[in-house]
Amino acid sequence: MAKQSMINREKKRAKIVEKYAAKRAALKAIIADVNASDDDRWDAQLKLQAQPRDASPTSNAKMQFDRQTARGLPKVWSLSHKIKRSSYAR
Repeated sequence: MAKQSMINREKKRAKIVEKYAAKRAALKAIIADVNASDDDRWDAQLKLQAQPRDASPTSNAKMQFDRQTARGLPKVWSLSHKIKRSSYAR
């Protein structure tokens, strides 16, 4: 079972992702637009980099909320990370 602080941290990250989603989409659209000027694209890239690190939806660790473990293994394996690594070492 994950610590309560880990669970709360994941919830906080989800709120941050939701908060910055529209801004990120607009900036990414400007960056991807080939008709935009180079200065506009550069400014959009700098603004995107200035956003919090947790604003990116892919940067968040995927919690397995059914077992409440962070970065856990799929349920079908039902092994701990240490056991899995030791089996690879053999």
